[in-house]
Amino acid sequence: MTNTPNYIEINRKLWNDKVDYHLNSGFYGVDDFIQGVSSLKSIELDLLGDISKKSVLHLQCHFGQDTLSLARLGAKVTGVDFSDKAIDAARKLNKELGLDAQFYCCDLYELPNHLEQQFDIVYTSYGTIGWLPDLDKWAAIISKFLKPGGKFVFAEFHPFVWMFDYEFKTIAYEYFKADPIIETNSGTYADRDADITNTEISWNHSLSEVFTALINQGLSIQKFEEFNYSPYNCFNNTIEVEPGKFMIKSMEGKIPMVYALVAVK
Repeated sequence: MTNTPNYIEINRKLWNDKVDYHLNSGFYGVDDFIQGVSSLKSIELDLLGDISKKSVLHLQCHFGQDTLSLARLGAKVTGVDFSDKAIDAARKLNKELGLDAQFYCCDLYELPNHLEQQFDIVYTSYGTIGWLPDLDKWAAIISKFLKPGGKFVFAEFHPFVWMFDYEFKTIAYEYFKADPIIETNSGTYADRDADITNTEISWNHSLSEVFTALINQGLSIQKFEEFNYSPYNCFNNTIEVEPGKFMIKSMEGKIPMVYALVAVK
């Protein structure tokens, strides 16, 4: 069931409602970011390498912290997100910081209607593909916007994590893609007490679905890694085992929480 009615509109409202809370949250640390702290983590930085003078397309960029962190590393960056409030915030940050990133507001699948150039790198990370019903179309977008020889850099929460209920007590969801997951939740991972309640529509995607989609679009998987921690404290019942490394209590080191890959066109 990939053609869920209005999933884009429903999820756009969800993400628009999150923006102000995220901008003011300790989770995103915008004040520190403005002072020069990078939002990028070692997982993706190791895979990106030297991006100075590279052109980078950042998909599902939210309000642009990673996009602007990439620009600070010397890349020519374009960020894309379907939340108009997030893109407005990204443009304001870009101007405030005196950077030259470009931002487009559109649904990811509609990007060919807004942009034509190809890039050295396509990048996306953490909590992105779960909002997309069709990874074949996603991979086609990545391939379209990559130059020949260009690389796709991807870091994402491991699908094993999404099988659990919110308290990590039981297996509540299917590992393999099934019907859309339609839920109503309050707050947000960046501010659990945020006074917002929204319906959200998401999909679980297995590793094989990700790999197959990319391979079918002519991309070659060059690197793949799995990590037993999350660099973000965005789940319930976590413990910080080292600075910036969060695991689920009672499952420390036992489950994969993040994976990352590089695929080359």
